[in-house]
Amino acid sequence: MKALQEDYTRAPISQQERAMLDYVVTLTKDATKVGREHHDRLRKVGFDDTGILQITLIASWFNYINRVADALGVGRD
Repeated sequence: MKALQEDYTRAPISQQERAMLDYVVTLTKDATKVGREHHDRLRKVGFDDTGILQITLIASWFNYINRVADALGVGRD
């Protein structure tokens, strides 16, 4: 979905998807800024603790892999 790629905040997605992406953006930019209020918001839109853990692990893993690849120059000419 092009709208999602360009700006997820304007894309036609569900409240649950938006809350998840808001959380992932915060986690990606500065994980120390993630707090109880973020987890509470995810719970309010239907995620349980397992879901929150899965979102956190997947986003963190992608962040890790991307940083390793960037540091090693993977994909650069």
